Amino acid sequence: MTSPRSRKITYGEPIGSVDLPAFDENGAPYEVWPCTDCLPWHFEVVRAGDGEVMVREWHAMECALFQQLISDQ
Repeated sequence: MTSPRSRKITYGEPIGSVDLPAFDENGAPYEVWPCTDCLPWHFEVVRAGDGEVMVREWHAMECALFQQLISDQ
């Protein structure tokens, strides 16, 4: 979870994306919750080159959750 921010990140910020699996190892779907710190946040469902279904999350580059997600990869 992200720490509380003093301001929300606005739509004018540069954005980046991260692809995450849509299903766990048992085939159960992951829940997708919106980022409460990042107004440009949105997601799309994509099919990877190997056919796997992925969730692509878009965040502002300075979003703490986005930074955490890309550092975990």
